[in-house]
Amino acid sequence: MPQDPMDFEWSYWIEWGRERILWLLAGHLLVSQMSRLLVEKYKPWCLMIYGMAACWLLLGIKGFAVILLHAAVSFAVAQFQLSLLTWLCSLILLSTLRIPAVEETKRKWYDTENEYYLLLFTVSVRCLFCTSFSLEYCWHAPTQKSSHSFPWMLAYVFYYPTFHNGPLVNFDEFSKQMRRQEAFSVKTNLSILIVGIIRIFFWWCLAELMIHLMYIHALYSSALPLESASYWALG
Repeated sequence: MPQDPMDFEWSYWIEWGRERILWLLAGHLLVSQMSRLLVEKYKPWCLMIYGMAACWLLLGIKGFAVILLHAAVSFAVAQFQLSLLTWLCSLILLSTLRIPAVEETKRKWYDTENEYYLLLFTVSVRCLFCTSFSLEYCWHAPTQKSSHSFPWMLAYVFYYPTFHNGPLVNFDEFSKQMRRQEAFSVKTNLSILIVGIIRIFFWWCLAELMIHLMYIHALYSSALPLESASYWALG
């Protein structure tokens, strides 16, 4: 049975995944395990450097600079320790994505529209992470501020598995997991990896099955079939 051709987002991410993102995630896994084995104390910074390099590779120096600028502005505003100001800053940074002149300038950075969309998706999700860090900076007592430094913010913002489309992990949970030292076990890590691959494969197969059988996107893009259907069928 043919695939629903109207599901742009699924096709978009599958294409990017096959070309580069899947390989970059594999690279992150390798760096993570090697740093845990050899230099566990510096693992967050190894992953931060890897995330920055992956960002540079996919989005170019200008895309990397945009994300770095957003992080720097958010961190600077967080120093006032006002939640309202943090939210206002985040909304302003997001709104810059919809300014026609800025959009046109960013489009010129790339050869294809897909590359521009990747920047758009990534900056939008990074804005959520910057907001999370800044809000937690505002809420914590002065004695806890040492763990909310700018390098830690960069390690959080450039963490590659959540880089392009999440999911959102709040900063406290992220830093807790990064600081937790665990005994290295090949057997345990291999079993976690295998279970993770099986889960991803299962959900990928389910999504592919839905696209080939349900035609959800094709239906809601055409008003005529929806108007002729009963409320029960629509439900």
